[in-house]
Order: sequence, then C-alpha cells, then structure tokens
Amino acid sequence: MSTTTWPTWRYFARLISFRPWLWWPNLLSIVLLIGLETVPALVSRAFFDWLNAGMGELQPFVWMLVLLTLSTLGRVTFLFGCQFTNAPFMYTGTALLQHNMFRRLLQLPAGVALQHTSGEALSRFRDDTEETGVFLIPFNDVIAWSLFAIVGLVILLSVSVTLTLGVFVPLVVLGFVLHALRVRIEAYRRAARVATADVTSHLGDTFGAAQIIQLANAERDVVERFRSLNQIRLATAIRDRLLDQLLQSVSRNTSNIGTGVILLLGSRSMATGSFSVGDFALFVFYLGWIGEFTALFGSMLAKYRQAGVSFGRMVELMHGSAPPSLVEHRPIFHPPAAADVWCAAHAFEVLEVVDLTYVHPDSGRGVRHITFQVRRGERVMVTGRVASGKTTLLRGLLGVLPRQSGSVLWNRQPVKDAAEFFVPPRCAYTPQLPRLFSDSLRRNLLLGLDCSDQDLKRAVAESQFGADLSALQAGLESEVGARGVALSGGQLQRAALARMLVRPAELLVLDDLSSLDGPTEEAVWSALVADGSRTILAATHRRAALRRADRVLVLCDGELVDQGPLDDVLVRCEEMRALWAALR
Repeated sequence: MSTTTWPTWRYFARLISFRPWLWWPNLLSIVLLIGLETVPALVSRAFFDWLNAGMGELQPFVWMLVLLTLSTLGRVTFLFGCQFTNAPFMYTGTALLQHNMFRRLLQLPAGVALQHTSGEALSRFRDDTEETGVFLIPFNDVIAWSLFAIVGLVILLSVSVTLTLGVFVPLVVLGFVLHALRVRIEAYRRAARVATADVTSHLGDTFGAAQIIQLANAERDVVERFRSLNQIRLATAIRDRLLDQLLQSVSRNTSNIGTGVILLLGSRSMATGSFSVGDFALFVFYLGWIGEFTALFGSMLAKYRQAGVSFGRMVELMHGSAPPSLVEHRPIFHPPAAADVWCAAHAFEVLEVVDLTYVHPDSGRGVRHITFQVRRGERVMVTGRVASGKTTLLRGLLGVLPRQSGSVLWNRQPVKDAAEFFVPPRCAYTPQLPRLFSDSLRRNLLLGLDCSDQDLKRAVAESQFGADLSALQAGLESEVGARGVALSGGQLQRAALARMLVRPAELLVLDDLSSLDGPTEEAVWSALVADGSRTILAATHRRAALRRADRVLVLCDGELVDQGPLDDVLVRCEEMRALWAALR
C-alpha cells in the first residue's frame, strides 16, 4: 500500500487517540494559558486610558492589579499542567512508532528485513520518530493561538475596523506567500535526512571494519570519504536550515511592519481623539502576539509537510506493511512474554523439508526443490562447494530467508511461520557469521535467559570456550563487542556455540564451523555428539563433521544431488568424491 493512501493527519489522529488522557488536558492547559493573555492586553488599554484621564481615582488601578495578579497565577497553574503532560505524550507517541517499526522488522525474515543501511534505519528510528512525536505539542499551541487570535481580532475590530483591516490584511497575504515558499523545505529536509544517514552508515561501517582498513592501509581513503560525505551533509543542512530560519525571521518581523502601519494610520485618529493611547497600546500588544501566531502557523505548516516526509520514510522501512500498522495501538511498556512451555507430548520426532526453494533476486543463486528429512537423534550434514547453497538452505528452512516455495513440517504438522517457530526450546541456531553486542560476555551468552551457573559452565565447556574465558581479565563479566574486547573469528564462533548450547533445544542447527582450527573443531564435535540423543543439522565442508554424520546431503549449484550415509554417497556420487578429495 502506498504511503499516499494515508494522509498525514490520519497518522496524527491515531497518535492523539493513543494517549487521549494526556493530549486533551495538555490542549486545555495551553488554551487557558494563552487565553489569559487577553487580560494583560485589556488591562494595558485601561491603564493608559486611566493615565490619560488624569488618574482621578485609585480604585480602577487596584482592580487592574488584581486582574494582573489573578491572570499571572492562572498562567503559572496552567503552565504546570502543560509540563506534566508535554513529555509523557511526546515520548509515548515516539515509543509507539519505534515499537511498531521494530516489531515489523522482527516479523520479517531476517535476510530481507532491513533493506536500508544501518545509518539510514537509525535516522528513521531516531530523527523521524522524534520529529513526528514532537509535532503535536506545538500543534496544540497553534489551536490555542488561533482562538486567541480570533478573540484579539474581534476586540480590535470593535475599536477600529479600518485600522484593523489595514494592518492585518497585508500580514495575512504575506503569510500565504511565505507558506507557498515553504514547499521547498520538504525537498531540503529529505535531502538533509539522507545525507545524515550516509554519514552515520559510514561511521558504523568504519568502526566495524577498523582492522580490515588498517590491514589494507586504507585509512586515507576512508577519511577522505568521510570528509566528502560530511561536506554533502553540511551543504544540505545549511540549505535546509537557512531557508527555514529565513522564512521564520520574515514571519516574526512582520509585527514590526505592523507597528509602523499603526503609527501611520493611527496618528490622524489620535489627533482627532477617536483613537486613544490605550487603543494604540492594545493594538501594539495584540499585533505582537498575532504576529507570533502567523509565524507559528507558517512554521507548523512547514513542519506538517516535513512530518509527511517522516511518516513516509518510516512506512517505507516497514516494507510490505500497510500505513495504519505504523500507528497501530498496542502496549509499549510491558514485561517480556513468557517462554514456551515444553512437555514430552511436544517432543521432536521428525523434521520434513519438501520442495524448498529460495533464489536470491540479485545473484540468481540459491536452492531449488530441496526435499529431505531429519529424524530425532540423527546427525545430518549438508555439504557442497562454495556457493552451492548450504547457508541459503538452512536460512530458508529457519525462516531467516522467506522461502519462495515448498513446505516445512515439524512432527508431520506444517510450520506456518518458520521464523517464530524455530526458536528455543524447539530449535537453537549458530549462524556462519555470529555477532556479539557491546556488553558483558555473560549478557551476550544469556541474552536475558534465566539459567544456573552450572548450565552456563557446561555450555562454555562444550563449546571449548573455557580456555578463552580464563584468558579474559574479568571472565564472563568482560566487555566484548565494538566497545570491548575484540574476539578472534574462532573465539567469536565458540562464544556463539556456547550461546546456542546454554539453551535447551530439540534441534541444533549449525552453519559452518570453519573459523575453528582442526583440533578445536574435533573437540567441539566430540562434545556435541557425546550425548547421542542430540539431533543436529549442520552445514560443513570439514571431514571431522562429515565422519560423524548419520546422513550427508550433497548440494551442487543449489540442487540436492545425493543424500545418504557418507560411505554410500562416496561410492555413488562423483560430486561427493571430488569434494572429499579437496576437504581437510
């Protein structure tokens, strides 16, 4: 569904209805706060007229002081009401947008979920949600100021129709001209967002590949690229900001023009006595406020257009999702869902893969019409040449990639959503290129799992990570990842194995342990198969793993060319014999 099928106002209406008990009190507080500004205007008019009349009695002056005091106390009270509702409303709306985007990305197959750079996605999660979440509070200001401007115009028209029209009609015309120019802001804001995302992405890539950059002696090229991206960002940001500030400056200075017009048109009326000093003070007072209103109104129109751009960018990030899902109401602050309850009646018996196909749209590589079974307690190894489809097969089976045809059955029952189904306690997975967060090693291994120290030590021992752990100064509490200890490829893979093994699962899926040296891999496989009840599905091109297989699946150019016990396949499959000769 195109984002144009949902106008911007509908997104905002859904955000308002998400927390109406915050928005309505905020609007009421702002309306009353701004509305009390009519009191100082009327008091100033009465004060100057009282001065002009010679200050014969003090009673009017006392009442003026009382009114000013009461209006000030009222404004302070309603100001507190604004502050108590401003931040909660803004941040809950922003949290809803971020929650729905993140939820959608987690629902999509991992291989296709994020079709933008990390910097671009971060910009949409941070900048676009913040800009749209903040919009509705100034929008309340516009509503309140609109009511105030109407009341002010009525009062001014009651004083002098000619002078009011002479002052405010040109200002209204100028406001429409400025609004027409603000259309350019939409294009400038989009360009600035893209440029910021490019810089963020480049920084993220640089930090993640620091060693590669050093080994390639490419520091100068990386810095030069960073400089050029920042120059583009600077140019777009200046253009965006300059136009916005220029228009705001013109809008805000219209009150000065209006004051000059009042002096020119009102001087003759003041000479004849039909326009008093109090009337002049009233006009100047309201002119300043109404001038602020016109500036605010023009600014909000521009921000409304910018918000439309932001909503479109957020929906685009949720590709394949309808616009209403971005602002769908749901709990955003709640405890994590309880883990699946597992019992013997749900125990794994057999996994069936039937006619599974996934072809990468860019390269045309993938797997086609793959059919096989994995029974409880079996060790099934998927092998083949580089780019034969081993990783694609496992990722398509687990739902990391969206299979384009075929079916997966668990205990003879079809699996509808593989990405949600193949998680502990059903399945645990170690990818070919595991990742760690910038956090303690313990948190990286557990990821919120509640388990005993004994179970964690067992998983560390089986993954052969114990020696590495003892070498770390703080052990399991050592900081790892981008801001901590940089682990080698083998250490990273052993840590990922420990993270998998600490979670009880019916099926273990491993994608290529080639980062491990020979002796370590032998020790890992010995530990994995020591418990003969484990069911393992693994992609490999190592003899150490293939020798322990009950069955071997041989892939060639994305097709399953043979399967069976290793010795049988070596006899009848020429592709397997060629592979075996090249394997270590």
